[in-house]
Amino acid sequence: MAETSFDLIVVGGGPGGYVAAIRAAQLGMKTAVVERENMGGICLNWGCIPTKALLRTSEVYGLIKHAEEYGLSVKDVSFDNKKIVERSRKVASQLSNGVKGLMKKNKITVFEGTAKLAGAGKLAVAMNDKTNQTLTYKNVILATGARARQLPGLESDGKLVWSYREAMVPAEMPKSLLVIGSGAIGIEFASFYRTMGAEVTVCEVLERILPVEDEEVSAFAKRAFEKQGMKILTAATVSNLRKGANNVTATITQGGKSQEITVDRVISAVGIVGNVENLGLEGTKVKVERTHIVIDQWGFTGEPNVYALGDVAGPPWLAHKAMHEGVLVVEKIAGVKGVHPMKTENIPGCTYCQPQVASIGLTEAAAKAKGLQLKVGKFPFIGNGKAIALGEPEGFIKTIFDAKTGELLGAHMIGAEVTELIQGYSIAKTLETTEAELMATVFPHPTLSEMMHESVLAAYGRTLHI
Repeated sequence: MAETSFDLIVVGGGPGGYVAAIRAAQLGMKTAVVERENMGGICLNWGCIPTKALLRTSEVYGLIKHAEEYGLSVKDVSFDNKKIVERSRKVASQLSNGVKGLMKKNKITVFEGTAKLAGAGKLAVAMNDKTNQTLTYKNVILATGARARQLPGLESDGKLVWSYREAMVPAEMPKSLLVIGSGAIGIEFASFYRTMGAEVTVCEVLERILPVEDEEVSAFAKRAFEKQGMKILTAATVSNLRKGANNVTATITQGGKSQEITVDRVISAVGIVGNVENLGLEGTKVKVERTHIVIDQWGFTGEPNVYALGDVAGPPWLAHKAMHEGVLVVEKIAGVKGVHPMKTENIPGCTYCQPQVASIGLTEAAAKAKGLQLKVGKFPFIGNGKAIALGEPEGFIKTIFDAKTGELLGAHMIGAEVTELIQGYSIAKTLETTEAELMATVFPHPTLSEMMHESVLAAYGRTLHI
């Protein structure tokens, strides 16, 4: 008979949940995870990972279409939609199975089912095999994640109007597409489908696309996407979707004027809501605000021995934030010395469109709003030898410093491989590095990373290569 009593039970096997479980096991806790669907959660199965597989396909396809620029001759370029989707699903499956292996390696018990709080120290689990289990715990972490937000009149139906799930596994490549929402999810799908040849329109209710990014990055991205043939509508709303046999006619209002466009498919990417339903929160001290569980800096919910982390606990909605929280919360529970609360300003954000976007810390506007005196540097990709050799001369890196202290307040990038470069500034912020230390750092040549150095130099009027 399976064990039913644990030091820690994690509800949800996504990035935050499974990492929390592994860290707990490392610290000697008897640990269990309850997962209702796939280990790895949305990220590994229907989010971060399979979308990157799709985007890699589109990146390679885009490069092949411009092969002549590299002195290559490629003829009759085409693609197999079924194989593209199969590759993406295979990548997701491989990693999900890898997480299952990590559970076994760390002797973590996995219950396949749906859990809810059932009184102090108890968890009721409706198992996927239709049986029921009652588990007992010393501590429980709620890491149930989130799902796509559904707006009235714009709900996904799985056929003509897609959420991220349907957009990831198209039966055939649409010839035209409307993407509602220009955050990371919407823009990544817009980029994938446009590169694969679809006519893409992006509709954003706010004044600019990628609204959480620095204004200069948003403006550059808009120009780049339009150059690729995307149609970008900002300060615009979709008020009606009229479905045909195999298309959708959308009514879009912008600047007081309405227009109708007809597309093969619509992707709704208008945010997420936390999975807080049916968790047994009624009668507990766990508070929910705007579909997210309220926690303190240590993940504590207010209910004794009940913690929460990841997407269900609020922004930023990022897998790496959830993973870091998983370690932080478990170490706090275990009484590990020297645990530090999360600094959200040190969490980088990445969007894997073409061109890529990455950022960390304050935007220039946010820093100015704080009344800080700034030193701002910017360096373009066109001034970097590696970028030119790669055939990727479009983009820039921007750094923002406190003029008085030299503190790195923020960094914002757009261009090739910036999602890999941003970690350099992440380390710098964690170490509280100043501009002097970044200037004194030797960056290898020829690399894209040299632009990070040049951007810092530019903030202080010392740039060398432009």
